[in-house]
Amino acid sequence: MDLQLRPADAGKLNEHVIESLALRANPLGDPSARPLVVYTPPGYDEDPDRRYPSIYVIQGYTGQVSMWWNHSPFVPTYPKMVDDLFATGDVPHCLVVYVDAWTMYGGSQYVDSIGTGRYHTYLCDDVVSFVDTHYRTIDDPAHRAIQGKSSGGFGAMITPMLRPDRFGALASHAGDTLYELCYGASFGDAARLLRSWGGSPERWWEDFCARPAFTHPADMTLLGLYGVAACFSPDANGKPILPFDTRSGRIIDEVWERWLAWDPVRMVRSHADALRSLRGIWIDAGKSDEYYLDLGAQAFVDELAGIGISDIHFELFDGKHGNISYRYPLSLAFLAQRIAP
Repeated sequence: MDLQLRPADAGKLNEHVIESLALRANPLGDPSARPLVVYTPPGYDEDPDRRYPSIYVIQGYTGQVSMWWNHSPFVPTYPKMVDDLFATGDVPHCLVVYVDAWTMYGGSQYVDSIGTGRYHTYLCDDVVSFVDTHYRTIDDPAHRAIQGKSSGGFGAMITPMLRPDRFGALASHAGDTLYELCYGASFGDAARLLRSWGGSPERWWEDFCARPAFTHPADMTLLGLYGVAACFSPDANGKPILPFDTRSGRIIDEVWERWLAWDPVRMVRSHADALRSLRGIWIDAGKSDEYYLDLGAQAFVDELAGIGISDIHFELFDGKHGNISYRYPLSLAFLAQRIAP
């Protein structure tokens, strides 16, 4: 990938491959050596005594770290937006860490699972420890934040809940929330689509792996559900178990409860102290999000209010689920201000 920034007042992108102890011998046989890119802001090399806050950036489902450098017409890449933001001098300088959590199913939801691997531990321990060891960070959760969109937005919400000793602020763009709408609304469609494979998600997966990806109209819907099932509801052998009957679409309560346990809306009350400790919370979504994540964002914010948290940035904007990368620098600036020393 092209890691070049502007030659004059730019920061610097540093490319690494880190070996993750947490991902060794993971159940899918995915690599334990993972790419990691760390952005150091302008002036980092000139002031060797200065230490910096850090913001970790995680991706949505099917995202890989190299995709941050994909070009879209008339839209700068996110690393370019980051550098432009810090080049203004108006935003406190931070390190920005681009994390890879790809799996053969397309993602990990940033959780530890016997179906995919220990990606929560990888992020919170392996990646954070590497960055703090090799860069002049301020090694304190009050000066460490996490940002993501979609599944990355979900990861950004739950990670500080579970590890307030690691992260002290979050920004979620259209993060997966309110699962009865975000996921449940697609169960009927998925059951119909699986008829082409005799109702067997395993047969669909074998077919998917045997041909070019996304050459069947069912692929995107089924991949998301099958991959998330590997994260949230694997059986004792790590096999993904869907939370609905594949013939009728009827919810299987005991499996669905395992999914609901990971719904950020439902996690708020049991992680109230961790959430109250955060220095900054940014929640947004498009008003026409195809997965109803605008409604999920509202439900999450309502739950935060229920535990006494009102000092947040909450915004519903005109838009859908895609083409919202212009929102990322807005929340990055917010996080930089909140975690500044």
